[in-house]
Amino acid sequence: MGSTNAVAAAAVAFVGSHFVLSHPLRRRLVSAIGETGFLGVYSLVAFATLGWLIAAYLKAPLTAPLWQAGDGLWAVATVVMLIASILLMGSLIRNPALPTGGRPTAFPQAALGVYAVTRHPMMWSFVLWGLCHIAVFPVAKSIIVAVAIAILALVGSALQDRKKEQLQPDLWPEWESKTSYLPFAAIAAGRARLGGFGLHALLGGFVVWLVATWAHMPITGWAAGVWRWL
Repeated sequence: MGSTNAVAAAAVAFVGSHFVLSHPLRRRLVSAIGETGFLGVYSLVAFATLGWLIAAYLKAPLTAPLWQAGDGLWAVATVVMLIASILLMGSLIRNPALPTGGRPTAFPQAALGVYAVTRHPMMWSFVLWGLCHIAVFPVAKSIIVAVAIAILALVGSALQDRKKEQLQPDLWPEWESKTSYLPFAAIAAGRARLGGFGLHALLGGFVVWLVATWAHMPITGWAAGVWRWL
């Protein structure tokens, strides 16, 4: 039988290893074993700690929920998860924050679509995922995992900005001037305008949202999203 403490330990290992390998140890490891070797080590540690986190989560007991999630809270979470899905799918195209394997990064001429919302749409989709799962499933192990993912996304994207400023001093600061770390801050400041969402973001996000919420029933045994009312 697992425990909530095991989930917390696995979450710390998962998040902490990402930060340590991505920042303080990255340069030393790349110098010692090369970029390919580093990516191999990084991937191995990431999958191992993620596997530990999943296993610990599945074994941990269900604690009493901190509150009851009624239909109103479920409806809000359902809409927010659609937004998160659009941010996620939109981040897969022309995202200068994605790794390029050493190839030159292509920067959009203007911040449109999900990049008008935030320059880290993928990371914020994970944050919204975490908040929604805390809202509708407020048990200890769920809260631990959701908080861990949110911290990894929020702190990781901020550290990525710092690293990109050093690696791409002629490009990243200009991209930062057109976008914002916080959602909608660039739009509010007049540096970007809302619009220009492609089909990959809108249609792709809708499909992912529909399938992912449907999958909750066969995987977890309870309905999520619109399937809760169908």
